[in-house]
Amino acid sequence: MKYEALQIVVLNRDIPELGLREGDLGTVVQLYEPSGLEVEFVCASGRTEALVTLQEDDVREIGDRDLMAVRKLDRSA
Repeated sequence: MKYEALQIVVLNRDIPELGLREGDLGTVVQLYEPSGLEVEFVCASGRTEALVTLQEDDVREIGDRDLMAVRKLDRSA
C-alpha cells in the first residue's frame, strides 16, 4: 500500500453522483488491504461533502506542478 492515513490525494476520475471531479483533493482516512482507501472530500468550510471507498488507482499523490483551486460543487451532474 503506497498511501498513508491522513495523506492528501488527488482524484483521478469524476464521480458525478457525488459531484466530485477529477483533480479534487481528498484525505485518506482509512486503509484497506490490499489496495482500498476511504477518502474524505471536504468543502472549503471544512464540512464533509463525501466519504468514499476507492481503489489506489482512483487517486494519485499531489505533485509539485499541481495548482490548487476552488470550484462550486455541482450535484446536478
